[in-house]
Order: sequence, then C-alpha cells, then structure tokens
Amino acid sequence: SVEPPAEDHLRRLRALADLIRPAAISDHLAWQKWDGVHHSDFLPFPRTRQALDITADNVARVQDALGRSIMVENPSLYIDLPGHELDEATFLSELAQRTGCGLLVDVNNIFVSAANLRFSPEVRLDAIPASIIGEVHLAGHRPDPDPDSGLLIDSHDAPVSDPVWLLYQRLIERVGPRPTLIERDDEMPPFQDLMLERDRAHRLLEQRMSIDA
Repeated sequence: SVEPPAEDHLRRLRALADLIRPAAISDHLAWQKWDGVHHSDFLPFPRTRQALDITADNVARVQDALGRSIMVENPSLYIDLPGHELDEATFLSELAQRTGCGLLVDVNNIFVSAANLRFSPEVRLDAIPASIIGEVHLAGHRPDPDPDSGLLIDSHDAPVSDPVWLLYQRLIERVGPRPTLIERDDEMPPFQDLMLERDRAHRLLEQRMSIDA
C-alpha cells in the first residue's frame, strides 16, 4: 500500500515470527490495500522512483519491527501498466540495496509474466544480481480458461513446465545453489509425482554444488 503498515499488524507479525522462528519471511512486490480495503490478489503498480521510495520505506518499517531482514518476491503480471520508470529487476535490485532485504525469485512468475507481457524471461532472469537472491520458487501454470485472453495463469495446480525447469537450471548455474520451494496448491497428483519434481530440482542443485567442490 502507499500507506505505512499498521503498527498493530506489525506487532502481531513479530509475535508470530518470534513464536515460529521461521528460516525466512517474504512478501510479494505488489499492492493489496487501498482506502482501508484489503484485496485478494497481488496487484501491479507503475514502477516509478516515487513507488520505489514508498516501497523501501515500508520494507524498512517491516524489517525494523521484526528485527530481521525479509525477502521480496516478484509476482506474476497480467497487464503492462503505463508509466514504468524502472524494469522489475532494477526496481528489486535497488530496493535490496536501499533496505538490505533479499530477493525471492519465483522462476514460474518470471516465465508467466514474460509470456503475458512479451519480454524475454532469460534477459529478465539474468538481470537479477546473484548476491541478493536468498530463495527460489517453482510452480506450474495453465492457459487462461478464456480462450480469447491468451494469458498464462500462475495457477499452482500443474506440474512445473519444461521451459520453467530450463530457466531454473540457467539461474542455478549462474548464481549457485539456493533454497528452492516447489509450490502446488490444487489438483494434487500422487505423492510420488511430487517427489519426482523434488528429485529433479535436487539433481540440478547437486550438479551445481559439484562444480564448486
């Protein structure tokens, strides 16, 4: 939001973090609240210098309240808003430099956004500095049920696609092993199918680790 995070919310978030002691805390580079109303999706905004100032201030407030750094995740994008002054990779990189936050790179989100907004996912992925990447997400996607839209939807209800696996391999070969989460929220397959995806990610991580050994 353009508004600072509510102090009561931050106190409750700090209490939860102190109770659970998670390895990492993250949130998406998106807005969800306007005029006191919370919306149910990650909504885009023009990546302007003013937006960077607001986002950096909000991230700093959250980190101060938690007493720890957080990671910021790139969301899936479905519409190319006018008015951008910074591309997504530059926006995230400058946000990390200003606040000390890390980046959670969702490879499927980059692929979906690239298909919807017509840019190169490889170029976008390669532009993210390795030093600020703390975690990686993978997931599946599907075409929009509306045949006229031509959009891909970050549905989390399908296997990770081969193009996303190739992007993941490209990323890991460049930046080195990173903690990786495969997201699956619906249309759950047999457990062994999930483990096959886990094993595929693990093999790529092990291959990269063997290069450093």
